[in-house]
Amino acid sequence: MFQIIVAGGWVMLPILLCSIAALAIIGERFWSLQRQYVIPKGLTNQVWKRMQEGNFDKKHLEVLRNNSPLGKMLAAAIAHMHHDREMMKSGIAEVTNEVEHDLEKYLNTLGTIAEISPLLGLLGTVTGIISMFAAVGEHGLGNPAVLSSGLSEALITTAAGLFVAIPTFVFYRYFRGKVDQFIVDMEQETLKMIDIIHGEREAE
Repeated sequence: MFQIIVAGGWVMLPILLCSIAALAIIGERFWSLQRQYVIPKGLTNQVWKRMQEGNFDKKHLEVLRNNSPLGKMLAAAIAHMHHDREMMKSGIAEVTNEVEHDLEKYLNTLGTIAEISPLLGLLGTVTGIISMFAAVGEHGLGNPAVLSSGLSEALITTAAGLFVAIPTFVFYRYFRGKVDQFIVDMEQETLKMIDIIHGEREAE
């Protein structure tokens, strides 16, 4: 493996760094975007039950806000509970944007890695071909080893760039889809809380 990296030339270094960064982000996102952390099961009903018992003050509201992304949205709904539905939805919309931004953390970086990795591979292809023609101009076509060095650099970097870009792009799309689904589910839970507060729905 080390020999392959060396044969790919200096362009392999940024490609290798991209692969390490992508692996780190993918691991972190898999850990952070677990449903139990984003949308704790039964949280809406637990909060409403505590409110009915009269055991819900500003301290509990702050704890709820820091509990999870869903908790942050529910806290926004409760903070606007004395307003009408439209005012509540307006207050929640701003928090929803903040939550979505937090859930998309590092995803832009992951998408950028997926985009630039093939370009780095292409750069390695160009530098390899340049090296090959430079060697031909210096030594002529009599030594195949001279040609193979530049050609191997071109092919290795191209393959390495694609090898990093393809799975990175797949995970980028996977996480974006997961975040979108989380946002939809949290909005449904928040609307459920609004309905319960306005007496249009009973807690389950």
